[in-house]
Amino acid sequence: MKPILYICREMPEEMVAPLREFYEVDMWPSTSEAVPREVLLEKVATATALWVVISDRIDQEVLDAAPELKIIVNMAVGYNHILVEEARARGIIVTNTPDVLTETTADLAFALLMATARDMMGAEKAMRAGKWTSWEPLGFTGVDVYGSTLGIIGMGRIGEAVMRRAKAFNMNVLYHNRRRKPGVEDMHGCRYATLETLLSNSDFVLVLVPFSEETKGIIGAEEIGMMKETAILVNVSRGGIVDETALFKALQSHTIRAAGLDVFEIEPLPMDSPLLTLPNITVLPHIGSATIKTRLAMISLNQKALLAFAKGEEPNHQVMK
Repeated sequence: MKPILYICREMPEEMVAPLREFYEVDMWPSTSEAVPREVLLEKVATATALWVVISDRIDQEVLDAAPELKIIVNMAVGYNHILVEEARARGIIVTNTPDVLTETTADLAFALLMATARDMMGAEKAMRAGKWTSWEPLGFTGVDVYGSTLGIIGMGRIGEAVMRRAKAFNMNVLYHNRRRKPGVEDMHGCRYATLETLLSNSDFVLVLVPFSEETKGIIGAEEIGMMKETAILVNVSRGGIVDETALFKALQSHTIRAAGLDVFEIEPLPMDSPLLTLPNITVLPHIGSATIKTRLAMISLNQKALLAFAKGEEPNHQVMK
């Protein structure tokens, strides 16, 4: 009998078809609705392989329910929704999809920064509501991006890609990272700064660190309080890195000017979230990698990992190997 592959979202058939030769494929029949918890627990009981997305929580309960599971392929770079160390302790391979989404996510990060700076969403909503009745000397005004100071927290691949875009806007770039990168500084003219210096001197603060116990809540009330009143905070990394309660209070009291978020502590963001009541926040539904080319590339990496595993080969991009 073929091993069972359970896919937690409906994937394009042209990507799934080659897997059917090697697996008995079972797939949740929705591209947008998450597989219900009870269904996931039922399906993993017999699955050898599991294909997940970032909103599928693979925790102790799921792993305990999956005695046959040997590989989890994850359609994302981040993997904080998977108990990776526990999976590895059980001999389960976990893979992700790095590299292919770097430039796409950098595009989104910079687009969100600009949209928040100029309050494009607010202006668009006002226009649709018929509130554009005349040209005003100070109507719909935002802040300049060109020539301002950008502070990047987390100078990985995406951070470097954003920095290249920032340099085209003549931005002064500060960065904070676990390790200083002299080569990047020499090549691009950015400057390393302590977190406190970066926060207090930046017009825009962009969060790009991966989520971990070390980075959880690193941007809280104290850190936001170090920022300029005119500053804008942008997070396209992972929810939970920015304390949303502290951010809400800061935006409500105008401790900082605005924020742009593509990620949240709970996803999808509940409609009763107090963040949605604020006029000085731009929110997006976690679309950092959302271009057709990039999403298909991510799916392809997962497909290749599953094919390699089925053939007894080493799957690509194994996490923590």
